[in-house]
Amino acid sequence: MKIGIVAGEPSGDFLAAQLIRAIRKNRPEIKVEGIGGRRLHEAGCDILFPLEKLSVMGLVEVLGKIPELSMVRAKLAEHFIHHPPDVFIGVDAPDFNLGLERKLRKKGIKTIHYVCPTAWAWRGWRVRKIRKAADLVLSVFPFEMDFFRRHEVPVRYVGHPLAGQVDLQPDRESARRRLGLSPQALTIALLPGSRRSELDRLAGPFIETAAWLEARHDRIQFVTNAVNEAAERQLRAAAKRKGLQLKIVNDRIADTLTAADAALVASGTVTLEAMLHKVPMVVAYRMHSLTFRIVRALIKVKFVSLPNLLADRRLVPEYFQSDCRAEVLGPALQYWLDNPDEVRALSRHFADLHLSLQKTEETAAQAVLDILDR
Repeated sequence: MKIGIVAGEPSGDFLAAQLIRAIRKNRPEIKVEGIGGRRLHEAGCDILFPLEKLSVMGLVEVLGKIPELSMVRAKLAEHFIHHPPDVFIGVDAPDFNLGLERKLRKKGIKTIHYVCPTAWAWRGWRVRKIRKAADLVLSVFPFEMDFFRRHEVPVRYVGHPLAGQVDLQPDRESARRRLGLSPQALTIALLPGSRRSELDRLAGPFIETAAWLEARHDRIQFVTNAVNEAAERQLRAAAKRKGLQLKIVNDRIADTLTAADAALVASGTVTLEAMLHKVPMVVAYRMHSLTFRIVRALIKVKFVSLPNLLADRRLVPEYFQSDCRAEVLGPALQYWLDNPDEVRALSRHFADLHLSLQKTEETAAQAVLDILDR
């Protein structure tokens, strides 16, 4: 029995690896191949193309990658058509995966899309593509269910694997000890993203915001997370330019967030991770100006960060484009440091949302096994 799988970015690599491990508890003999990163490889997937081939953000930014992405998708489709898996699973990356899923489904290969495309937020026409591409959509957020059922897309809520892996009560002292941080100093996590394009736009403003805070606090320390050596070099260079002492942790984002009193984070999955670790956060993002204008015209939701979307109200501040600068982000972070009662209330909201996302790791695996056994 064989599974084909594509994970297009680090968060998808994590989800894919968790899913494959859970499936292998029931079917240890199953063969897995596709696109992924280190985690998926360690879970037993034969990597046909590295994850970095797909990891690109933005509408305008992706234009230069279209020929390469098309080539990779064509080669992957050819491989799976000639060596068909029993089921193909596309993990997130809808612009890449939905076209591939549709092509494979036409050839009689069962397809699953894991992590719903945000058609409920913007580019709503994609729901037609999803309906044609996937035999089943696995949803990680409860608010997505009504939308997809309304559009007659087969969907199953499986919860978010991260919710089951993070303690409801974080142990900040232990995390600081593991990272070699001062247990008494005020600790701020800076998480500007993992992609090169994100770091190009966000590393500078995030470091400048850290310098803004450092000028106002005697005992303060900053910690960040780097997914690879290139990201580490870029973050280290940005900190050096501002004379900032920055603790760089390699691929241990759970400890980075658990250690933090507050966090400055890029919009994306990391906002969910910060919420699960009960960290008061400020969300910021910059993208190509043309991409931003297109997105702003198409978007249908009031919020972008996952805590706000899950709560359906503004729990944490969100800043974009020209607001993504130290003079705005610094005071927003300072607000959490000055208002412990607000932080405690926020933590209670985060705990409620955490519980709403908890399901067993086997839920998504069972959904895949049900498709395989039909």
